[in-house]
Amino acid sequence: MLLKKIKSPQDLKKLSIPELKELAGELREIIIERVALNGGHLASNLGVIELTIALHYIFDSPVDKIIWDVGHQSYAHKLLTGRAELFSSLRQYGGISGFPKIGESPHDAFGTGHSSTSISAALGIIEARDQLKKDFKVIAVIGDGAMTAGLAFEGLNYAGHLQKNLIVILNDNEMSISPNVGALSAYLNKLMTGELYTKFKKETRLLLGRIPKVGEPMIRMAEKAEGTVKGFFVPGMLFEEFGFEYVGPVDGHKIDTLIETLERFKDFPRPVLLHAITKKGKGYVPAEKNPCLFHGIGQFDIETGDQLPSTNPTFSDVFGSCLVRLAKDDNRIVAITAAMTEGTGLTEFANAFPKRFYDVGIAEPHAVTFAAGLAVQGLKPVVAIYSTFLQRAYDEIVHDVCLQNLPVVFAIDRAGIVGEDGPTHNGAFDLSCLRHIPNMVIMSPKDETEFQDMLKTAVSYDGPCAVRYPRGRTSKIPEDRESRKIPIGKSEILRDGKDVLIISIGTSAAPSLRAAKILEEIGISVCVINARFVKPLDTALIGSLAREIKHVITVEENTIEGGFGSAVLERLSELDINGLKIKRIGLPDRFIEHGSQSLLRKKLGLDAEGIAGAALELIGEKAKGLSAVDTN
Repeated sequence: MLLKKIKSPQDLKKLSIPELKELAGELREIIIERVALNGGHLASNLGVIELTIALHYIFDSPVDKIIWDVGHQSYAHKLLTGRAELFSSLRQYGGISGFPKIGESPHDAFGTGHSSTSISAALGIIEARDQLKKDFKVIAVIGDGAMTAGLAFEGLNYAGHLQKNLIVILNDNEMSISPNVGALSAYLNKLMTGELYTKFKKETRLLLGRIPKVGEPMIRMAEKAEGTVKGFFVPGMLFEEFGFEYVGPVDGHKIDTLIETLERFKDFPRPVLLHAITKKGKGYVPAEKNPCLFHGIGQFDIETGDQLPSTNPTFSDVFGSCLVRLAKDDNRIVAITAAMTEGTGLTEFANAFPKRFYDVGIAEPHAVTFAAGLAVQGLKPVVAIYSTFLQRAYDEIVHDVCLQNLPVVFAIDRAGIVGEDGPTHNGAFDLSCLRHIPNMVIMSPKDETEFQDMLKTAVSYDGPCAVRYPRGRTSKIPEDRESRKIPIGKSEILRDGKDVLIISIGTSAAPSLRAAKILEEIGISVCVINARFVKPLDTALIGSLAREIKHVITVEENTIEGGFGSAVLERLSELDINGLKIKRIGLPDRFIEHGSQSLLRKKLGLDAEGIAGAALELIGEKAKGLSAVDTN
């Protein structure tokens, strides 16, 4: 096995081209086997194996800096940079990350997890190199999908200004740059849609249309050829306008071609963009046929490509189905996603209402301001977005939506602990980011049924509204009933008690109830509230109960700093209740590492036993013997 000989990228340089091709096959096999067991990003990693080998063959990492945009395609990079023996721990607690991470290896030049950062980061590294009079190469590897984000173009623009020797590899898997995603394709088409060309195309179509049987096939052939011409010639003109030397397109799976091309341009004094055409899922048929499914996937059967069976739908599934039902009754509802149609559960909506669905590409700030424009004209836009990506649109939420008090709904998916994707993807900050913005209403459901009611409430509300919900499957299959509106700002009592008051938000309600059961078995009476709203908070109910029950615990899957517990603390402090003791349970003031959701919740004290232990500590009892109590 060739990989056993590779302890560092320097060992690659000892191999022949045929051996490098053999090594690519080994890497593919190892990645497929490991992702089938651990889950992870498969299609994107299989698509860059030959490119990764060529980069490490030509350049001298870690002296030379290779920056992987997003980083979800860095598995082969990890295998070739001394982490092959650790690869079985990929995405497991205490193991190696699924993304580049500076603290994990000197070969990870820049930590990533969100898209479109590589070019800007690379320019900063180059400028620091020159300031410090060092000598090394800097390479940014960015996908065509990441090129839809404004940040990527800001980097390209400044690279053209600096004119330093930056190498950008455009990894084009022909999936994300499409005619319906923004101005990029419009620019690429500009030279092909002038008056002379348009007239020629029209007259040719008329002529061909008069030829029986043969005409229509020839027209279709001409249109296909037109697309090919644009793809091969016009992109180079775009990047050259930015001041880059454009090279390509080249076959991203031919190691010898990649090595020859990189060798030729590695010392080029100005910015170079190498356009490599790759195939997502390369070498594994199920992933090639369905790269969207295998982009980020859980455990699956290698032989069939089938995911391990599960019965209950995900919260994303419930969101998509519910939004379709609501949209049937209200033709003002439109849905927006930033290149995450499948991930956010909007495929059903896109199929049912294609003219009311918008995929704006990887452009979260644009998605929000676009939604504001729709709302100001009377539509009801629903922006489906992961919590961790919502951070990228903060200014637009404040300035374009909330300041104007527009009825935009933010469906915040993957809120709280996400799990194996780690700190770049945990939804730890959305409550803290949104809670202080005037006009914003924030809800979080305890379960799948309440989730549907909250969506109904959100699309009926005449102002900015956010509904945050977790990654993962629901506790049961949602019941078939009509969604109901919830009174804004009203919480509910799930369980009466007199010794401890637990105030939960979102899916923290379930472990809070189990914690109450644990405490009841040892003689402690617990009242549990499902707050439902972070803003406006039900101060009347919470305040009245806190006056009677002086021991209060808040539970949330958000950072404690400025989150839900802080909101409760602020309101209760204004009521000046004597003898009140409050403890907040949530995510600590640090980035949470990767690991399974259940394990992380246990370690962070967010499971039933952790909540019960915190209650005992608050009332001065010793938290002992809890592990012997049934928490089911």
